[in-house]
Amino acid sequence: MTSQDIRQSFLDFFAARGHTIVPSSSVIPWDDPTLLFSNAGMNQFKDVFLGTGTRSYRRAVDSQKCIRAGGKHNDLEDVGRDTYHNTFFEMLGNWSFGDYYKREAIAWAWELLTEEWKLPKEVLWATVFLEDDEAAGLWGECTDIDRGHILRFGEKDNFWEMGETGPCGPCSEISIDLGPDRCGQRGVPGHQCGVNAGCGRYMEIWNLVFIQYNRDETGALHPLPAKHVDTGMGFERMVALLQGVESNYDTDLFVSLLDRIAELTGQPDDETHAAAFRVIADHVRALTFAIADGGLPSNEGRGYVLRRILRRAARFGRTLDQHEPFIYRLVPTVVDIMGGAYPEVRAEHERVALVIKAEEEGFGRTLDRGLELFEAVAEQAGREGRREIAGAEAFKLYDTFGFPVDLIQLIAAERGLIVDLAGFEREMERQRARSRAGINEAARTFLDAQDRSDKFATEHGAIPVAHSKFLGYDTLKVCDVQVVAVFDSSVLLNQTPFYAESGGQVGDTGVLIMESGEEYRIIDTIRHGTAIIHRCDPADTRLLPPLTKVAARVDAARRRAIMRNHTATHLLHAALRAVLGTHVHQTGSLVAPDRLRFDFSHFSSVDPRELDEIERMVNEWVWENLPVESFETGFDDAKRMGAMALFEEKYGDRVRVVRVGDVSLELCGGTHLRATGEIGCFRLVRESASAAGVRRIEALTGEAAYQAIKQETRTLQEMAALLKTEPGDVVRRAEGLTARIRELEREIKRLRNESAKNWLDEMLADATQVDGVTVAAARVESPDVESLRTMADAVRSRLPGAAIGALFAVIADRPVCITVATDSAISAARLAAGPIAQDIAKIIGGGGGGKPHMAQAGGKEAAKLDEAIKQVPVIVRARLQNG
Repeated sequence: MTSQDIRQSFLDFFAARGHTIVPSSSVIPWDDPTLLFSNAGMNQFKDVFLGTGTRSYRRAVDSQKCIRAGGKHNDLEDVGRDTYHNTFFEMLGNWSFGDYYKREAIAWAWELLTEEWKLPKEVLWATVFLEDDEAAGLWGECTDIDRGHILRFGEKDNFWEMGETGPCGPCSEISIDLGPDRCGQRGVPGHQCGVNAGCGRYMEIWNLVFIQYNRDETGALHPLPAKHVDTGMGFERMVALLQGVESNYDTDLFVSLLDRIAELTGQPDDETHAAAFRVIADHVRALTFAIADGGLPSNEGRGYVLRRILRRAARFGRTLDQHEPFIYRLVPTVVDIMGGAYPEVRAEHERVALVIKAEEEGFGRTLDRGLELFEAVAEQAGREGRREIAGAEAFKLYDTFGFPVDLIQLIAAERGLIVDLAGFEREMERQRARSRAGINEAARTFLDAQDRSDKFATEHGAIPVAHSKFLGYDTLKVCDVQVVAVFDSSVLLNQTPFYAESGGQVGDTGVLIMESGEEYRIIDTIRHGTAIIHRCDPADTRLLPPLTKVAARVDAARRRAIMRNHTATHLLHAALRAVLGTHVHQTGSLVAPDRLRFDFSHFSSVDPRELDEIERMVNEWVWENLPVESFETGFDDAKRMGAMALFEEKYGDRVRVVRVGDVSLELCGGTHLRATGEIGCFRLVRESASAAGVRRIEALTGEAAYQAIKQETRTLQEMAALLKTEPGDVVRRAEGLTARIRELEREIKRLRNESAKNWLDEMLADATQVDGVTVAAARVESPDVESLRTMADAVRSRLPGAAIGALFAVIADRPVCITVATDSAISAARLAAGPIAQDIAKIIGGGGGGKPHMAQAGGKEAAKLDEAIKQVPVIVRARLQNG
């Protein structure tokens, strides 16, 4: 069975038993701030178990995308060291929400494993919780498992809990006996193989969790009113088992990816390079899925974990002699393997590759310099007789060159060194302390200023100065403004027309004007708690003391552009719901002066006809010049009126409502136009995927929309001129040229095939005999390694009896050779393509290897290619003589 077969058979098995097939949730859990990544199948159903949510179905089955890297569940550092750890993996699961329970879960699990997938019953074991007599009895009643293979264990192994409190219950794990050869502790005194005995002989393959209790704060267990089933099966582990291989990396989930790494790097996937191959293959899978679901490498949170993953892969790439970006070139192979099951990675593959390439380029510039510094540090440690990299030295690599500490440990271990982690943490804490000191100083400045202003007011018989009263809904300039505090190039005012960034709308810019006429430029406005912080130009060193009277003026043209985009966003939301359905909800937005971006829930891409209808609908509402009004009301009253609210937002008792004619009614604290006609024009420019189940639309309004239309018209006119036709006839003309190009490509292919037949005939005619083995070697022209491998396949199919073939080409200024061996050569003459490729690689200054029937050699010395061709018969003769 292929991995696709296995995944689909699992889904189909439970669908036939009344389960709804549920798509995997995003591997980035946007709605769960407690998780860096989705790390289990139950994540998307957590609200059901907690009793805060429901579903329209009571039985579900899915294959969930998971990443375990960072946080409590972290497999990152183990990847590469063994053959079974992965950062990205899939979790197969079936679920019952208050429907069936232990009997069905156990019976169906046994039926799938033994009848559908034909696993031998005699090697399967089941464990149950020590006190779960019901589950133990059902294993004996509902299955024909060997009764001696039903074992009981305590809470550590067979009791599942979501947290210290909350839903929990016993679990039943199914394990398989892989045989004594899989035990990694043979020879350890006192070790006895067994389930949960800590050796590799017994492998857990499925965990059936029975959620039947709620644990309170005292630790007491209370029966739940509804009992649930939550099962999880590691997909990669099961694929390896059903495909009869020992390693996840030997399954069809990885083989073509590892082959592609060998092809790109020119290095063999042998024992020397195995760890690097595994790390790169695993990490590019994790990166592809995380970025496709909207994650991005950064310096914080999950973004930093993604950056660590990528940089770890890049470092292992250096061990394969890769000094240019190459990981991004593996993304299409990941898509080929996984895109059928997860179409979002296919839809987003270009963006994923661009993000990875940009990160590779950025880190590549510092990686080599950082490695040079590490070498100098390691040499200094050697001279001083130290086997340890000092904490300060490690911190410099981290702080200056972006080396994650686990990467520093990895490089150090390769040199037989350790890292002073305690010293590293001390340096980190010093940096944090310096940062806190700066924040505390700023806070003290603010509090001192506040105290002074309060004291000043009291002494003059007035009320102490308040701050951050927002007046910007009604005016863009306020003359009577007082500076309350100044800190960190930021200003706090008692009242302000400046809108602080919030709800997707960017902050205002503008100026503060002194009574003398001097102006202080405001480059951004942000919110901190209830305070509206005006960010000054950091290059401006002039002092703006507290209690100063100023006039505050917002950049009016910029604000009006923002308001056009914000009101247009509300119209776009209404149009999307009208055209696509009321399942559409806003999941994110950006309202800037030059553009708007709107993310919304939807299960598929929006087709061009729907996009046209959405754009037309928004523009019709613009042309109708609908009134835009805003008002404050109670939150409950607003909901009763039908006002739409954002799921992620937290609202107070009083809310602001924005109404656009009878088209839109939303809770919104942003700034808006007075009528839709002020938008002028709406132009939709792009629709794409943002994350799994989330689409993104980008659009322009006003002058930006007009300029975009002008540019599109100009481009069409220029294209028409190039094609020597009229603008209205461009498509027909392009179709005709495309058809002609295809016709010429077919002719080129025909000529190439004739040419290939000619060179192949010539190559076979020039073949020599070496002790009864036919040896054919030739130099050919090939645009890439993949084409050269195809040509080598053709050579192998034509070689007679016991024969060796070698095709040479110069690709990207480097010599490459593909060697092939016929089945007779492998069996009768004991010749293999891999060792011959290694011998050829020595001549052209590189490395080589591969499988018995086909292998690859790459090098750096193209000038020696002809010499290598002449040496092929010599190499074959030597291999024959050495047996």
